[in-house]
Amino acid sequence: MRLNIETRAQHPEADSSWLELMSFDATRLRYLEQLMTTYGFEAPIEAALALTPQMSRVLQLRPRARSGLIVQDLLALGLSPSRIARLPQCSRIVPFRDHVEALGWMYVLERATLLHEAIRRHLQARLPSVHAWSYLSAYDGIASERWLEFGNILDCFAFEQLESIVSAAQAAFDCQRDWFLACMDETARSA
Repeated sequence: MRLNIETRAQHPEADSSWLELMSFDATRLRYLEQLMTTYGFEAPIEAALALTPQMSRVLQLRPRARSGLIVQDLLALGLSPSRIARLPQCSRIVPFRDHVEALGWMYVLERATLLHEAIRRHLQARLPSVHAWSYLSAYDGIASERWLEFGNILDCFAFEQLESIVSAAQAAFDCQRDWFLACMDETARSA
């Protein structure tokens, strides 16, 4: 709860690019761009999580890994494997010092899943010819359960290391904001 409160000011900005897709003028291209940008942020975090010492003792990462699902969606939307391999990734994400820092960064990824089902349903109605929903469907029917499980894990560390987790989550939100802004600027320049 405190982590949520401490990072609340960053939530609207973190959600904004996905929520923009819920407008009436959502397009296949805009969805594709959102997936590419998200991949560039989440894939390096997942790699850093996998390299974090002791992380596998804290949390099973495999069921929570979703960047591969983004790749499936990008392929379904017509990107070639070589194009996907060349997608830019956020270089500010480096291996985490420990599982406490990793949990703060993971909070940003896990929190986003709470919106995915509603966004997917909306986009499916607006873009009926698109059949690329693996990423947004990853937690269908289990998002609340996964969020509760993650919250319980955070609670195990919160008493002694809450400040470190909050600091890491704030850094992750800042990095996410900067990454998405840079990608939007790049898209605008190439348009």
